[in-house]
Amino acid sequence: METNKKLIRSCDVKGVDVKNMQDESLGEIEEIMLDKTQGKVAYVVLTFGGFLGMGDKLFALPWHIFNYDAEKDCFRINVSKEKLKNSPGFDKDHWPNSSDVYWASTVTNHYL
Repeated sequence: METNKKLIRSCDVKGVDVKNMQDESLGEIEEIMLDKTQGKVAYVVLTFGGFLGMGDKLFALPWHIFNYDAEKDCFRINVSKEKLKNSPGFDKDHWPNSSDVYWASTVTNHYL
């Protein structure tokens, strides 16, 4: 049975590489956060830095900035490595309160 190539399971997105337009690796997708009341992706959690999973920093980025590159089998975002390093992030043991409207707007506005 043929499947729609535009649709993908969320578990198949986790772990996919993310690169910028300069082909620099920015990490990989850690999670996709869904807004269950609005039925859409709220944001994507990107893991960046560290070594062998230690010291990684997590970043919440709006889904609309991601584009899939089928040729390289990765997602691309128009964010420099330097901007990402200086972006507000969090660690795996201290996730932000995603229901906080101010926090959500900060995430969206940071990457405009």
